[in-house]
Amino acid sequence: MTPELGLIEGRFGRIWSEAERSHVVATLATAGYAFYHYGPKADRSLRREWRLTHDADRTESLVRLSAECRAAGMRFGMAITPVGSTHPFDDATRADLRRRVADLDAIGVDDLAVLFDDLRGDMPDLAQRQADVVDFCAGLTSASRVYTCPTYYSDDPVLDLVFGDRARDYLHDLGRRLDPAVQVYWTGEEVCSREIGGAHLARVADELGRPVCLWDNYPVNDGARMSRFLHLRAFTGRPARIADHVSGHAINPAIQAHLGCIPALTLPMAYAQADDYAYGQAFAAAAIQQLGASFARMLQQDLPAFQDVGLERLGARTEQLRARYAGIDHPAAREILHWLDGDDLMTDDEVQTQ
Repeated sequence: MTPELGLIEGRFGRIWSEAERSHVVATLATAGYAFYHYGPKADRSLRREWRLTHDADRTESLVRLSAECRAAGMRFGMAITPVGSTHPFDDATRADLRRRVADLDAIGVDDLAVLFDDLRGDMPDLAQRQADVVDFCAGLTSASRVYTCPTYYSDDPVLDLVFGDRARDYLHDLGRRLDPAVQVYWTGEEVCSREIGGAHLARVADELGRPVCLWDNYPVNDGARMSRFLHLRAFTGRPARIADHVSGHAINPAIQAHLGCIPALTLPMAYAQADDYAYGQAFAAAAIQQLGASFARMLQQDLPAFQDVGLERLGARTEQLRARYAGIDHPAAREILHWLDGDDLMTDDEVQTQ
């Protein structure tokens, strides 16, 4: 059985163009993906400046995206990260949330996500305050589904290191205070989980009082470290049997819209083929579908350079690869060239200010 698949555009880094996003929507919808949640960290009106309404051009673009997703048979959602809304959760904050949720409803949302990921967590009564904000927004929106992402969205101790030590019963308390209908995003045992297993998911479901919706941080490659690599290989470490333990499975995409569709196409294969799934064959099939046979063979040959070696250690191979892909008239080839030129590399400062 395949769970409901989706995409959560929740990464740091540059915002895709409309053309890039349209390609992703069309590709994933055809592959059976069922929802698209828009919430890039660089969209300041959904994060650092969430109290400010999108300008007219961005609003019109999002209205078009909503219509495009729905026409393709996908649910459309928007994700807001209301920085500072929990402390204090006062009348002014409630008024701002009421206005912004109405803005998002007017764009046309089937799903509303209220996120608290990558925010400070060492504050009193965090679970209670976050549940209050989510339930308040859920009572306002016309969306038929509501999602949230905890501040501590993984067992990974790096979250405690960066955002402060989590309260011992944080996850349990959050789950008991949230409305049972709210879906909770979770990334697994790690922020970028190499493997996601049923036993882990069952334990988290028991704590939260509901199965999680996976926020799968693959093939995302944002941040100062990961942007040096192209994540292209097919999905591994997601056995089909975990479908019994999740309410959905959403992927966080790579910066490179066209290239990122290659691994995205392999996730439905992993579920559908179960024990017959072979990730090398899955990559080849997805790459041929996206790029054509000749380009796909080239990319498969260069996978170790792009995904394992990384830009800063390519040395003289950089120019060889640039010459190899410069003659290919394809958006994915142009993404490779932009990456080789360092155009999509990120810094720690960029992440900290988005």
